[in-house]
Amino acid sequence: MKILLVGDVMLGRTVNEVLRQKPADYPWGDTLSLFHDCDFRLINLECVISDRGRPWDATPKVFHFRTDAKNIESLKVASIDAVSLANNHTLDYEYEAMFEMLKILKSEKIGYAGAGVNLRKASSTAVTKVGGKKIGLTSFTDNEPTWEARKDQAGVYFVPIDLKDQRAKKLFGSIKKAKEEADLLIISAHWGPNWGYASPKEHPPFARALIDAGADVIFGHSGHVFRGIEIYKGKPIIYCTGDFIDDYAVDEIEKNDQSFIFVLETVDDRIGRIKMYPTVIRDFQVRLADDGEAEEIVQKMSQLCAGLGTKTSWQGKEKRLEINFG
Repeated sequence: MKILLVGDVMLGRTVNEVLRQKPADYPWGDTLSLFHDCDFRLINLECVISDRGRPWDATPKVFHFRTDAKNIESLKVASIDAVSLANNHTLDYEYEAMFEMLKILKSEKIGYAGAGVNLRKASSTAVTKVGGKKIGLTSFTDNEPTWEARKDQAGVYFVPIDLKDQRAKKLFGSIKKAKEEADLLIISAHWGPNWGYASPKEHPPFARALIDAGADVIFGHSGHVFRGIEIYKGKPIIYCTGDFIDDYAVDEIEKNDQSFIFVLETVDDRIGRIKMYPTVIRDFQVRLADDGEAEEIVQKMSQLCAGLGTKTSWQGKEKRLEINFG
């Protein structure tokens, strides 16, 4: 089985304007063949899909990302199976827009986790059947604490990155139960700062605790740049997948227009290989990196992985970086 992961997909602002003129497949550039070659595709949706709502102003917020409701077609054309919604943009246009998005996703049979009408819904695990196997997705964030879903309040699944916090302990407990339903359990974590190639010091112990609780894959995002991958007890911790589609200004040092398509392959019913295809953002769409830029991106990821004790190998003919651990 092949599981595809990519980081932040932001279809709002200028990307939304482009999609009023361009076809639904435009943001995906030349990458769609990789998406269609996989069995399950998961993204972090870094905007709200809706025609409703108004910009959140209950607390100070600089950026608000919303894409037209019709742009659900952009997810469909990429065969997206599930989206992570526990992030700092799901409520950018208040509850009305979020509720519309949840209805749209449900109507199109796209799974989602991390947001809902209350804490029970926001923290629940989305399960997708793929070729006789069940893939579970639990999504949480340490961003926007004012958006925290509660027993009687809609919002996102907010969990502080603190092993002693009761909300973290509840998360670990829920993972054990979710693993009983899923053959493979992915934990999506929208966490940490926007910048920096090194993960915050509290992330590794927290990620390992998630795996100890029963997670099979840690799918990290939120940072604008990718970070290294650690293999812990034979399971991958992708600390940050970076930006995948957006209209952001590019930092000349921390190049937030660079990332990867991460394809996880199962070996004997467990993840045993990760194939990483280097990508760049150009003209509000993602593209597979050309040879020169691919070398730069791959070299950076190889260094980051090596710092975590993870060996990588470059497959020049296929233009991808690999981690084999199965």
